[in-house]
Amino acid sequence: MPRAFTTPARKYSTLRLATDDRDTLPRRGDTFLLRLFERCRTTIQSMGIIARCGLFLCVALSWQLAAQGPAFDASGNGVLQGTYSFRHVLYVPTPIPDANGIAGDLGQTVAVYGNISFDGNGHYTIANGVVLDSDIGFTSALSCYLSFAVCDTGVPVSGYYSISASGFGFILNPISEDLIYGSVSANGIFAGSSTETTLTYNDLFIAAPVASTPQTNASFKGSYTVAGFIPAADAQSSADVFFQMNPDGAGNLGTVNISGYSGGGPGTISQNSVATYSFSGGAATINFPVSDTANFFSGPEVICFSPDGSFFFGGSQNGGFDMIVGVANNGTQDFGGLYYQAGLDQDLSQVSNGTADLDGYYGAFNALADGNIADHQRVNDQNNGIAGMTFADSFPVPVTGSYPGTALSAQYAVGAGGAIRIGEDVFPMLGVSVALLAPTPIIAVASLGPPVILNPQGIVNAASSAPFTAGVSAGELVTLSGVNLSATTVTASTSFYPTMLGGVQVVVNGIAAPVSSVSPGAVTAVVPYEIASAVAAFQVINNGTASNVVTELVNQTTPGVFTVPGGDPGFGDGVETHDADGTPVSPSSPAQPGESVDVFLSGLGVVSPAVPDGAAATSTTPSTTSSTITANIGGVPATVSFSGLAAGLAGTYEVILQIPSGLTPGEDTLGISGPDSSAVQATISIGSGQAAGRPSGAQRLRSRRTGAAKWKRPCFSGPGQSCGTE
Repeated sequence: MPRAFTTPARKYSTLRLATDDRDTLPRRGDTFLLRLFERCRTTIQSMGIIARCGLFLCVALSWQLAAQGPAFDASGNGVLQGTYSFRHVLYVPTPIPDANGIAGDLGQTVAVYGNISFDGNGHYTIANGVVLDSDIGFTSALSCYLSFAVCDTGVPVSGYYSISASGFGFILNPISEDLIYGSVSANGIFAGSSTETTLTYNDLFIAAPVASTPQTNASFKGSYTVAGFIPAADAQSSADVFFQMNPDGAGNLGTVNISGYSGGGPGTISQNSVATYSFSGGAATINFPVSDTANFFSGPEVICFSPDGSFFFGGSQNGGFDMIVGVANNGTQDFGGLYYQAGLDQDLSQVSNGTADLDGYYGAFNALADGNIADHQRVNDQNNGIAGMTFADSFPVPVTGSYPGTALSAQYAVGAGGAIRIGEDVFPMLGVSVALLAPTPIIAVASLGPPVILNPQGIVNAASSAPFTAGVSAGELVTLSGVNLSATTVTASTSFYPTMLGGVQVVVNGIAAPVSSVSPGAVTAVVPYEIASAVAAFQVINNGTASNVVTELVNQTTPGVFTVPGGDPGFGDGVETHDADGTPVSPSSPAQPGESVDVFLSGLGVVSPAVPDGAAATSTTPSTTSSTITANIGGVPATVSFSGLAAGLAGTYEVILQIPSGLTPGEDTLGISGPDSSAVQATISIGSGQAAGRPSGAQRLRSRRTGAAKWKRPCFSGPGQSCGTE
């Protein structure tokens, strides 16, 4: 399935726990890591690329050198408490082309399952974990597997975890020494993926609390939608599924009509099987007929349930490495709000070029009342590296069941009253995803008066409104939402942001941040350029009263394009101007092929020469981004001639790009990428004519930065933004 690996850009492995006991734990990941390393070394040594294996281990060592910063928030650890059922699948690609000349087949697959007990204080124990490894061919107790042994009964395996007040956090990967990043949902389910891996693999981990009253044959009744991913050693033999299942409460499923896609071609394939089910210890065994010709399922599939029975997950425990998820279809689907997500994708679009690809991801999305979705995924892509993706998506209003994806090649089903969305990819993509309604944040504030509350889920890019899981970067303009953040509403000058505005301060890692605007419900500020650690700790101080502290992960870049006011912030037409005269790009004045266009953004990171926090770049000395910034329109690369701070506009970046030829006239997507993050949430109007005559690049640079009266401040979306002549 998968791909070749690149060095992680974000050093999450340097995250420090409030009580950091990593060094006291056994290095149980060595077994899996050494298996992978030996496979890599022995397989590709003859091809002269053994350096790739060595790189993986060097990456792990280099992460230890990152700057120390604040500890990741662990105030939500208590939401993971008690015994959970879990399933964890890991897929290891090989770079060696198969008999059909395709690189990216699976060299190793691993499934781990059992019960995991969380103590509510950052530690877990797996007492009965079972591992099925394709390299071994049969199951073993987890503890024995980690000791290079095979046994039926082992000893408990321990690990650590850290969950923030938002519900987002990480747990130690039971197989490797990587961290599984993910979130705890409103119904207590944890789903995540090890995106910042030190070796070549992708995974998906799901855990749900064991119900105090176990599910039975009688309670498993009604209509469910099921999605799943079924890997195969040969990438073109992998498959995914999307189908309905109707248990009758008496152990019968009747004829299950399964539909899905295979890696072998674009059309759907099917399997129609009469199936039964039975329960033991709260888990169900779905009994499909054993058949050598079955397209998807042959033999038993074991599934575990959420306490309310509205969600299940699982897979084969008899030689299979699949992951299936299911959601109850009953009730009105009230789909909206913040959701946490995780999933796996296999990309077969480049098979004709000899490559199959694999990725795993975690993230979040915000489903808005009008059908817009602000989506973020942190993706570990075996061919393209590790990066954050922010993009705009949509869904039909109201959601009545399943619907096709618009931004991604997928189909989704919403169930459990709107609290859960599951998905299957559509060829040439294969995969499975699960999205779970986010919980109400846990907030503890000590205050004699009205508390100042900073929403742990409410620190977002001021331009794109990307969910908080996107993290932050130095110089980014961010919006912090909450309660009692300010006693008044004030907006600062656009050329300089003070560190106190209306009696309000924002402190990031102890550094006073420049403040753009304040109101009781939202504060907009710039992340100080001095931030260099893996974690940034935010706090708002309103006239001497401090809020709770909220932590965010730190990137090199977190691009977000400002959008024209009038719709949802972060959606629709970007704030773009014709470089020749500074007038807005719009449907009535579209950008023409060959023309240079100025795009205004947040989140492009460190610049050189540096400017003081809160100050705008000067008109005489452009400050350019230290990171390379690229752009595309509708997926077609657009040449970037400048990326840096916008002159005279504090907290704002500017990218000058050339409109490529061959685009279809009309609205098209605008993509901006840094080395570790990208944004495809805004649009740009494209015309069909030729670019108007314009002065040379040097002339345009001079006219644009001399403060001429024609230059007007772009109209930015987001709180505290305004328009006018600079």
